[in-house]
This record gives sequence, structure tokens and C-alpha cells, in this order.
Amino acid sequence: MQSPIFITGIGTDVGKTLVSTIVTEAICGNYWKPVQAGFAEGTDAEWVRAHLLNTQSQVYPELYRLETPASPHIAARKEGKEISAKGIVEKARELLSISGKTPLIIEGAGGLLVPLSDNLMVADLIKELNAKLILVSRNYLGSINHSLLTANYCRYLGLNVAGWIFNDDYLSYEEEIVAWSGYPSIGSIPAMKELTKTSIHEQAEKIKESLLVHLK
Repeated sequence: MQSPIFITGIGTDVGKTLVSTIVTEAICGNYWKPVQAGFAEGTDAEWVRAHLLNTQSQVYPELYRLETPASPHIAARKEGKEISAKGIVEKARELLSISGKTPLIIEGAGGLLVPLSDNLMVADLIKELNAKLILVSRNYLGSINHSLLTANYCRYLGLNVAGWIFNDDYLSYEEEIVAWSGYPSIGSIPAMKELTKTSIHEQAEKIKESLLVHLK
């Protein structure tokens, strides 16, 4: 059974859902976000489904759907639930079996050290899943620090990092982050005026070849 592709970011609001959509579109994969905290304006899965041009990809429902827009461990506690690594891993294996040879793209919540429960971080889940990891960095003041901290923690845990996908174009830090982190660039997504199925498909086509190389 193949390993899933896990997409995490250097923090919150760096474009993980956009990148997850582009990656899903590029390789006609299936998408799953196991934990959704807050959905007053719609879920990430709904956004992905609405912005895929290809008709092959499946978007699977969340395992934990939490109404409170907060850190998942706080939202779960408030709603009387507990997020279980075992539950997520078992569901991931089920979805991998269903997907067959179709890649499974898993979108995480926030960054590596976002707590899912009192004793479970996103990074722990990635390790449990034996996932191939894509790191999302958005160009903003402070992103070098956040990116290198993320990279160093990946290396400390021995995570299987495919590389970076950079998002936005405030300033160009990509070359420095790649050089200092030791992880390659898979691609760069420019700031887009409109996020449509067509514009996302165009970006997917641009990074498709690089994705396939780095995900081997």
C-alpha cells in the first residue's frame, strides 16, 4: 500500500488548502482533511471540491468536524470529543485501500506543532502515517525563520520531506530557504487575482512535472 502525501505549512493561513487543491489537481489525486476546526464559512474540503477542474479526484469527508474555530485540541475538548491518532491512521489506511493507485493527499491543520489532543501533534500524525511530506511556505516578513524552524524539526523527527511549495510573492525568499533548509523547491505559486478552477488548473500544470519527480 502506498504512503499518503501530507501537506503541512510553516504556520496558519499560509495557503495549505490552495496548495492541496493544486497538488490534487496536478496528479488527479484524492483529497482528505481528517480534522476541520471551524466551518462557519464552509469547510476546506468543500473549497477543494468546488475548485477542482478534473472529474476523477474524490474529496473524502472529515473524520473530525469541529464547529469551534480554534486549535483542534481546544475545539475537541469544548465539544466533548477526543482526536485519536489511531482513528485517523485506521481511516487513512481505509482510504488508501479505496484509492488504490490513486495518490491520497492529506491536508493537515496549521503547522507541525499544532496540537490535535493533549498528547498528539500534527508532526506525530505524519510520522504515524509514514507520509511523504510537502511543506508550504508563504512569502511574508518572518517566513524564513518559520520555514527553517519547520525544516529543522522535520529533520529532527526524520520525516520524509519531498520539498517546498512556495505561495504568494511578497518578497522572494525561496532560494535562501531551499539552500539553508536542504530541501528542494517543488514549485512556486504566484499571488492570483482570481481563484477559479481554470487558474488553479493552470498552476497545477506548471508544477506537475516537478511534483511527479519529487514524489517518487
